[in-house]
Amino acid sequence: MSDRSLSSAWLASWMSRVSGALKAMTDEFERRHGFPPGTNRVRSADHGDQVAARALAQVERVPADLLTFYDSVGDVTWEDVGNGYFVEPVREVLLRLKEYGTVGIGAGQATGGLVIGSDGGGLCYVTGPDGAVHRTRTATLDEPELDKVAGDLRQFLERLEKSLTRFVTDGGPGYL
Repeated sequence: MSDRSLSSAWLASWMSRVSGALKAMTDEFERRHGFPPGTNRVRSADHGDQVAARALAQVERVPADLLTFYDSVGDVTWEDVGNGYFVEPVREVLLRLKEYGTVGIGAGQATGGLVIGSDGGGLCYVTGPDGAVHRTRTATLDEPELDKVAGDLRQFLERLEKSLTRFVTDGGPGYL
């Protein structure tokens, strides 16, 4: 396992840090913004999520870090951080894959990626077989134009955390 690979211990630490920051944010949210917060949480994976993660493991060319992630994390819902940040439950990833297939990534869009989440503005996050995370430039998945936002899932989660920290600190929308 490389230093960049996800582990359940690293994910537990990440979840603890962001959950603390989310609590601090929601405790002050209404006072700062004038309306109550929406849903802002990182949900731990339950047994059903873990079963679905094993089903995802049967899909060809799924990055190992994505499987590790879904074995620990059920979903990420941050409605009030910037425009919002969402990492879908693995069941949703599987359903989208079944209904629509993979999303083309790279030159000629020959490589298939999985939609794993979105921002609150309609852009999707797609992970490729190499583990890199991309974001669509527009709200369409038909022949999407993608920008690489992280070299791997761990870097993506670190950038999510930085976006949360920035939002809590100064209300800035974040980096993703």
